[in-house]
Amino acid sequence: MRDSVEGRRIIVTGAAGGIGTGVLKGLVARGAKLGAIYHHTEPATDMRSVATWRQCDLRDKAQVVECFASLADALGGLDALVNIAGQWRPGPAEAADEAQIDYLLGMNLKTAIFTNQAAFELMKGKGGRIVNTGSVEGVEGNTVSPIYATAKAALHGWTRSAALSWGKHKVTVNCIAPAMWTSVYQGIRDRMTAEELERFDAGLAERIPIGGQLGDSERDCTPLIAFLASEASGFITGQLMAVDGGLRMIGA
Repeated sequence: MRDSVEGRRIIVTGAAGGIGTGVLKGLVARGAKLGAIYHHTEPATDMRSVATWRQCDLRDKAQVVECFASLADALGGLDALVNIAGQWRPGPAEAADEAQIDYLLGMNLKTAIFTNQAAFELMKGKGGRIVNTGSVEGVEGNTVSPIYATAKAALHGWTRSAALSWGKHKVTVNCIAPAMWTSVYQGIRDRMTAEELERFDAGLAERIPIGGQLGDSERDCTPLIAFLASEASGFITGQLMAVDGGLRMIGA
């Protein structure tokens, strides 16, 4: 079936933690042939056998090119890239300094550009799928982490630009905006008092019409990512799609 990823050769970045691990599990269950990239966080023992792993600093273009070539050689080619790597850090707008700007733009924008370019070079002439991970914060802004929101807004712009540039090569480039329960989110919850947590959860229950809480990456992100990585999505490109239970209806 054209909407299947069974046997498709897919590289997943940021695969050793957070959303990436859930998506990797979901793609494994769908029969994809996987290459996986991590930076500092090593894959869990039970995940090491499900993919071909490489360590790479995705902010270094030379490393990225070498890493993607190695994974594509191991996989026998490349059909899709699922780019999940990124970093969130808090800090008010008035306190943003050069170090924070450079770090968050590097982790969220440079990584996307370099991985997308490397994937394109391997797909050019054959076609392929690129799926980036953006954020609703890049659409609406965020007072808690404004530089992160800025980096994601830039990533959305890059996605559209790459889609316009590479469509003639039959390479599609799309972006998802997930609202998932991650270790970072759990850490924020852990710092709340019981009263704060009760108010917070009540607010989410009102704002998320499906389920009333953030989603599970394996269950909720993987179906859309798998479709966008499949042959069936070949006429969809340059789009930003929310996967958030209706928290932010950015596509309406």
